[in-house]
Amino acid sequence: MRIIGSGFLARHLAPLTGSHKGVTVIAAGVSAAGDTPQRAFDREAALLFDVIHECEPGERLVFFSTASTGMYSVPGDEPGTEDGPVFPATAYGRHKFALEAVLAASGVDYLILRLGHVVGPHQPPHQLLPALARQVQAGDVRIYRNASRDLIDIRDVVTIVDALLAGAPERLVVNVASGVPVPVERIVDRVETLLGTPARHTYVDAPAAAQPVSTRRLRRLVPAVTGMGFGPGYYEGLLDRYLPYYAAGDLKLEAAPG
Repeated sequence: MRIIGSGFLARHLAPLTGSHKGVTVIAAGVSAAGDTPQRAFDREAALLFDVIHECEPGERLVFFSTASTGMYSVPGDEPGTEDGPVFPATAYGRHKFALEAVLAASGVDYLILRLGHVVGPHQPPHQLLPALARQVQAGDVRIYRNASRDLIDIRDVVTIVDALLAGAPERLVVNVASGVPVPVERIVDRVETLLGTPARHTYVDAPAAAQPVSTRRLRRLVPAVTGMGFGPGYYEGLLDRYLPYYAAGDLKLEAAPG
């Protein structure tokens, strides 16, 4: 397996490089939902186009899309599914959905993975958990009103990717998420408790409605998902395991022992 990229996802997927011959994984590109300049979107699009042109017959291309509210933003309790309909509500969601369409029309064999909010060590500082921890440390947290986030452990993501590449059908889109949206207020409360630092909460209107993510296809294709503990308390274990420690005034993004 060939991995393009050197960041958070690429680093954790690296142990799979000896497996899945004929697979190319694009683990590079836009990973921020807000305040992303157009040039970053353009770079990711150009990268995908180049890799599509380079693919040999029979090669499979893995592309990471999003299962965030930017993609699934229909109000209500009906989970968002891979077969739609979807109405991307942000520039980030529309960008990812457009690249999905390019890949689907290319004729290349693909596996498109719509990721929830991945949590793990060595995350970029702009991603959810590092950003919340930094805001709590500073004493002021901005919370989108009625917003929820579907968190998933990077270790579970790697296990799922490995299993999907071993057995998933060709040309498929799969949601890779826990399927349990957690109110951001609840996440912030636990971050404050674990850091021992209360913060002032500033509320702003959410840019998109929260919609649950369907994991029906994922559970069918990867039966091991049933043993990953996805459920209402899943996010608490992630925060306990990965929340940066406060030491000497610095937040260290390292995994907790065990």
